[in-house]
Amino acid sequence: MDKSVPRGRLQGIVAPPCSKSYAQRALAVSLLAKGESTLANMDFCNDTLSAIRCIETLGAKVARPDDHTVVVRGGLNPVSQSLYVGESGLSARLFTPIASLCNRPMTIIGEGTLLYRPMDMMIAPLRALGVEVRDGGGHLPIEVTGPMSGGEIDVDGSVSSQFVTGLLLALPLAENDTVINVAGAVSKPYLDMTIDIAEHFGVAIEHNDYEQFYIAGYQSYTPTKYSIEGDWSAAAMLLVAGAVAGEVTVSNISMLSKQADVAICDALVRAGAELTSEGETITAAHRPLQAFEFDATNCPDLFPALATLAAAAEGESTIIGTRRLEHKESNRAEAIAKEFGKLGIEVDISTENIMKIRGGKITGGVEVESYGDHRMAMTLAVAALLSDQGLTIRGAECVAKSYPEFFEDLERLRYE
Repeated sequence: MDKSVPRGRLQGIVAPPCSKSYAQRALAVSLLAKGESTLANMDFCNDTLSAIRCIETLGAKVARPDDHTVVVRGGLNPVSQSLYVGESGLSARLFTPIASLCNRPMTIIGEGTLLYRPMDMMIAPLRALGVEVRDGGGHLPIEVTGPMSGGEIDVDGSVSSQFVTGLLLALPLAENDTVINVAGAVSKPYLDMTIDIAEHFGVAIEHNDYEQFYIAGYQSYTPTKYSIEGDWSAAAMLLVAGAVAGEVTVSNISMLSKQADVAICDALVRAGAELTSEGETITAAHRPLQAFEFDATNCPDLFPALATLAAAAEGESTIIGTRRLEHKESNRAEAIAKEFGKLGIEVDISTENIMKIRGGKITGGVEVESYGDHRMAMTLAVAALLSDQGLTIRGAECVAKSYPEFFEDLERLRYE
């Protein structure tokens, strides 16, 4: 689907979808909790639907009593040998360790760009935990046969924290205690989210500065009621839209969230936007913006939104952490450089791990490519608001991965 987004100004209030990161974790622990859990404030983007499909395959009974509630009757008892994760990287790396608890072969299957994203960090640790693994050269599909027994393992955490999350949620059900030694842990806020949701469902996970995790075996998750908080990744895009093109109030989000992308608030303040917080609403309003420096190593999903913020700012902004962008839905550093270059914005990624963006006039009247990357499609739509002739975004339907109503919400905020 091609989507044309004209120049414009925004004003109003909008609620982002629920955090898909929290939603997928909550669905996973609801599967592992024997009994009935109720998950409220649930939205159904493609990644969340992938997680629901996974827990149903692994034995959960799922009901939707209304448009924003999921009731899960847990219990690990696979109904198929194939676990289909769609294009969700988190589902792939989260549910592979969970599938490894089962004493039968399970093949994890994906599609699209996920087939090219690295999964090799899972192979050796799973084998060390007693799992038989047949891998596809470090990529999906991967076949695992458990049960996973526990023990002491080393894990490379430098590419993604998602596999560590899968281990942390699965290993409390193993028969032995586990020590996980993590080298180069990235996205530490996401690990905090994992520990937080496990604790909410009655499981304790201890760690030593994210370098060693201690997990007691023979634990059990307690079924419970849980409300999914709003998504800071979506909120970040909306707040940047307010900062560059008007005034936007985002509801149902908290500055106290453990989500990594709450860090967008720091970037907005550094750039000179007006930011106000009251309860669970935050407003970003346009003011003259200046260049800023920001380290996005622990929140790489912010890069696309930061690119538009930098493009609208006076001077050259520096964003650190481009190493984290190579294995996303696209190579986001290259995608940002190429597509913003079409808009007359200079993006320099020649320095290791650094992106430099010189703000300026955004030219429009061109087609830009989403690369099938939901965050690229959204940030280009926000950039279009500042362009002289608007933009046409190719492959814009990819926003369904995390925020299916994004374009509708953007239009509801438009006032000129």
